[in-house]
Amino acid sequence: MIKIDIFKKLHGSNGQMNLDVNLEIKEGDFIALAGLSGSGKTTLLRILAGLEEAKGEIKIGETYWQNNSTFLAPQKREIGFVFQDYALFPNMSVIDNLLFVKKDKDLAIKLLKITEMEELENRLPNTLSGGQKQRVSLCRALMNKPKLLLMDEPLSALDPKMRAKLQQEILTLHKEFNTTTIMVSHDPSEMYRLSNRVIVLNQGLVINDGKAKDILLRTSGSQKFSFEGELLDIIKVDVIQVAIVSIGQQLVEVVVSNDEAKNLNIGQKVLVSTKAFAPLIKNT
Repeated sequence: MIKIDIFKKLHGSNGQMNLDVNLEIKEGDFIALAGLSGSGKTTLLRILAGLEEAKGEIKIGETYWQNNSTFLAPQKREIGFVFQDYALFPNMSVIDNLLFVKKDKDLAIKLLKITEMEELENRLPNTLSGGQKQRVSLCRALMNKPKLLLMDEPLSALDPKMRAKLQQEILTLHKEFNTTTIMVSHDPSEMYRLSNRVIVLNQGLVINDGKAKDILLRTSGSQKFSFEGELLDIIKVDVIQVAIVSIGQQLVEVVVSNDEAKNLNIGQKVLVSTKAFAPLIKNT
């Protein structure tokens, strides 16, 4: 069991705010940490890692990583941290990046094999693609078999196909090592696919906490599905108005009435939902 009860004053997106989080996390959980930018997600990860100080307590099992009399240094916290920018040593080969953490070649080879990187073990990071670098970063984070794996939007810079592949590898490694994982993400599909629990922060406070399905599905009444997107444009086509909405990686066209169009503003967040038909799913 991981117990977190911390407090820290921050300057958020809307000025000063208090990061005030009290959570209990079960061993082996995969937690998706969601919320708007500036809500305190990355700061919470850094506090758990010991990279930033805060008031309060962090307890892993029977061991305090932080309380009134204790503050363990990051290297003593049994964590793995996967950053957005990979943070690899550029002058070391793939396998040397892993062995720098722990001199266990058998484990390093095992991790590289799971992530299909074993044939690239002698390559330098600057010869790898973004997806390959992120695999190396993930493997390195697991070299110490950490009690807690922290990931800060690890796949945000990758294309959708590579993201889906690495999501599966992350899930495989999570189950293989039974590591408790906390991942910051803004991608609902990623959170749904990987996590068994979603925690939403807003202005430093937990405002929602539950199963991915309960937190992420935004339907009500007779709606078949509902997606949040950004209104990019409204175009008049003959006698109708067509709204162009960005949803994830795709653009969709939605017919709107003249009255609806008057109440919409370019750039605003909108919900696109359906009621009157049964959606079809086909192979692409």
